[in-house]
Amino acid sequence: MKVLIPSPLHSYTGRARVDASGATLDALLADLDRSYPGIRFRMVDEQDRIRRHMRVFVNGDQVFDLSRPLGPSDEVVIVQALTGG
Repeated sequence: MKVLIPSPLHSYTGRARVDASGATLDALLADLDRSYPGIRFRMVDEQDRIRRHMRVFVNGDQVFDLSRPLGPSDEVVIVQALTGG
């Protein structure tokens, strides 16, 4: 499936769109990490939760649960949220 990668993570992938596969969001992120080592840690913390400055959307809906099932035609968009004060 197609995965849109945010600009700050292009240093891992070298491009904005990549292909990855997985039956769940967690499996998809693991597949990305196999192709682009270290990218999962930038998106998921040590408690296996999506980092608070990252947003993940599947077919336009924001997803918080890594066990979210995915289908082969789903589109995953990863966004780095703006933070600061």
